[in-house]
Amino acid sequence: MVKKKILLVEDDDFFRELILKKLQKEGFDVSASKNGNEALSYLRLNAPDLVILDLILPDLSGYEILAAIKKEPRTQGAPVVVLSNLGQQEDDEKAKSLGAADFMIKVNFTLEEIAEKIKNFLKEK
Repeated sequence: MVKKKILLVEDDDFFRELILKKLQKEGFDVSASKNGNEALSYLRLNAPDLVILDLILPDLSGYEILAAIKKEPRTQGAPVVVLSNLGQQEDDEKAKSLGAADFMIKVNFTLEEIAEKIKNFLKEK
């Protein structure tokens, strides 16, 4: 079976490593970007099966990356799961209006719950 490809876009080194290791342990092929420009470079060459996206990044916002993913025919079909510390309803609505499949607030979910949600999204694909 071919491993599902995930792009993880997260600027927090510690959190990025935790999620990366957890998802790799679950059998996914995970690539990680620590900022928006790295993510866009990856997306120019690859079409992941799913993107996990933080909204607050040092260069581009997660919203800008989400819009770019959904504009590009090669990547627009990939579900984007926003995983952020932003928790306002406007953030959730804005992300979903740009095409996010789900919006998760980091502090409300364990690594297990995040991995489970990702597995469920990839089962549907």
